[in-house]
Amino acid sequence: MIEEEVQKTNPEENLNPDDLMAMWEAALKESQAASQPRSPEPSQEMTGETVSTSKKETTPTQPLTLQELTTSKEPETLQELDFILDIPLEISVEIGRTKMLIKDLLKLSQGSIIELEKMAGEPVDVFVNGKFMAKGEVVVVNDRFGVRITEILSTKDRVKRLGS
Repeated sequence: MIEEEVQKTNPEENLNPDDLMAMWEAALKESQAASQPRSPEPSQEMTGETVSTSKKETTPTQPLTLQELTTSKEPETLQELDFILDIPLEISVEIGRTKMLIKDLLKLSQGSIIELEKMAGEPVDVFVNGKFMAKGEVVVVNDRFGVRITEILSTKDRVKRLGS
């Protein structure tokens, strides 16, 4: 249900990972081209005489070569990714939604019940940094609520959602 809503609102989401990678590479090339300094043009005096300028030597640049990522779990691969392992992520769980008018919202008081669209026992939605990533079921662990993950979006779907 959520996936259908997202696809309706964002047609770019239908890109496959190869197209997304090509877009990133094109943007990177544009960024590199824009950030390279330009050499000054030779100037002429107002009298019409040409001023001689010496050209500066430029360092030759080499094209950037990217290595293809692999899914191997070798120790050196994990060490390369260690720098991103400490990045904090916000995980939230949505048990349901509803729509209400302002006049109905103002009538709420302590003890009021808000009916949600989901049925009891239905899987809850798990979001990572606001992006839908998984489904799960609510559990109680040591008098606290928790979520047991029952279904995770495929890698392809997760990569598509990164661009949105």
